[in-house]
Amino acid sequence: MEKHSLSHYGATLVPCGDAAVSIRFGEEISMEKHALVMACFSELEGRGIPGVIELIPSYCALMLLYDPVAASFPEIERELRSLTISPAAATEARIVELPVCYGAEFGPDLAFVAERAGLTEAEVIKLHSGVDYPVYMLGFTPGFPYLGGMDERLFTPRLETPRTKVPGGSVGIAGMQTGVYPMESPGGWRLIGRTPLKLYDPAKKEPFALRAGDR
Repeated sequence: MEKHSLSHYGATLVPCGDAAVSIRFGEEISMEKHALVMACFSELEGRGIPGVIELIPSYCALMLLYDPVAASFPEIERELRSLTISPAAATEARIVELPVCYGAEFGPDLAFVAERAGLTEAEVIKLHSGVDYPVYMLGFTPGFPYLGGMDERLFTPRLETPRTKVPGGSVGIAGMQTGVYPMESPGGWRLIGRTPLKLYDPAKKEPFALRAGDR
């Protein structure tokens, strides 16, 4: 398994204030770019650089948070410049199954998505539930997963006016992505169903049901 430096993959290091640096692999949302992010994440987790507090993966970048008292940016930069990774070295994805009740009061926008796509509601459900979705990142609210890999026929724009209250567990579509609201919140995604699975529970030792890199 051949490894290369971050610069080999076109990565740039961008300081974010005095306690963070973003390792960016371009601007493209793709599984190839995300594989580089997760390979970098795995390598840094194993290295244990002094002063590093947290690693936060996203679509095509990895945010590294560090204690500026324990480590300086030049020190962190030197560590990152010496890092070598291989996309094949990313930790094997966990598979997490989310049960979903589609349509009716659980998915008030299912009919709109179906009509826009020229499909029946049953066909939308079959397409949406028949894919393993990569979890690109968590954000917006604690535990909200941004999922890629949705069938292009289901691409649907957001609501022009967001709802003020979206029930926790709601499964939605926005553009080319799908996602799940972990808790009640405002939101503009098209709601097609709901899961009873609790994606965020602050009382648990591990509060998030999903993490970046899962499927």
